[in-house]
Amino acid sequence: MYKIQTLNKISSNGLNLLPRENYEYASEIVNPDAILVRSQQMLDMDIPKSLIAVARAGAGVNNIPIDKCSERGIVVFNTPGANANGVKELVIAGLLLSSRKVFEGITWAKSLTKEADAAKAIEKGKSNYEGPEILGKKLGVIGLGAIGVRVANAAYTLGMEVIGYDPFISIEAAWGVSRNVQKAAKLDALIADSDYITLHCPLNNETKGFLNKQKFAIMKKGVRILNFARGELVNNTDLINALKDGTVAKYVTDFPDNDLLNVENVIPIPHLGASTPESEENCAIMAVNQLRDYLESGNIVNSVNYPECVLPPTKSKRITIANKNVPNIINQITQALAEHKINIADMLNKSKVNYAYNIIDIDGDISDDVIKKIKNIKDIVMVRVI
Repeated sequence: MYKIQTLNKISSNGLNLLPRENYEYASEIVNPDAILVRSQQMLDMDIPKSLIAVARAGAGVNNIPIDKCSERGIVVFNTPGANANGVKELVIAGLLLSSRKVFEGITWAKSLTKEADAAKAIEKGKSNYEGPEILGKKLGVIGLGAIGVRVANAAYTLGMEVIGYDPFISIEAAWGVSRNVQKAAKLDALIADSDYITLHCPLNNETKGFLNKQKFAIMKKGVRILNFARGELVNNTDLINALKDGTVAKYVTDFPDNDLLNVENVIPIPHLGASTPESEENCAIMAVNQLRDYLESGNIVNSVNYPECVLPPTKSKRITIANKNVPNIINQITQALAEHKINIADMLNKSKVNYAYNIIDIDGDISDDVIKKIKNIKDIVMVRVI
């Protein structure tokens, strides 16, 4: 019986995929094997010793102590692409909001409650909220992952000229992007040539604050910027200066903070990108399926801290091993098995940055003594028998 702790409300469409005869799940679980989480903060949480997996029903994992989990061999999953359509739709809404001054117009119209003739006042003042159409304008898409590809394709169908940039585009994403989306050879070329720029790249040490005064200096006057990826991708101080001097006509962000809430020409959206019932269901279903595959078969798909490692299950006994990505580990594992005359039927080894993961199918059984011997190998962080 696998025990799953839910730290947030998880869609029943996902939880119903856990067969009751093999799974117990609740918000209060003693010694859970796995955790299902959405936004609950886990950084200061006492991680149970029994825990072997965490599945985040969403893409971002900044609420999960990744390093601590990695050191203990706890596999952390996320659900990239499950909420992509919901985010894409809001980006398109943001694109229109950045142009047509709908947000400002609505705010103004709602302030006319004391006018004797609000309709007349609206007709008189509506010209203050005129804005350009997006048809024929150039959109630069930075990051062509699950969301960026959808945004690029949708913008093209709306009549925009679309340029994409992603030096690390996956094969799957490349297959999905429209052939009408142009490829930018260099990031600066896209930034300099676009009327609108939308961000869909991950936040890391290389991308943090990468939209800064140097990038704003090469942008067209009056560019409109959309950020539905992560707030920290943009340097707020430099952005505010670019808004003041007219370089940036509008900034639409799904990650507003104190620096931006009262800044003119900033449209703050309260992190609504994935706030649709469909996104929540898709994320829950994807998280549960990945968690089940790992618990029952040892397979890893969409982990942020361990490599993708999938070996079709057989009737053989299966050993899964996580270790630090250092030389000679495989040799020591196979030697330990050979010394006890345990034959390897199939084996898969993958690595990801500092850690590696192994799936080993064996003929026959394996004793606790052999498992203990493998666990005692230096730099082994987790051993599990399925």
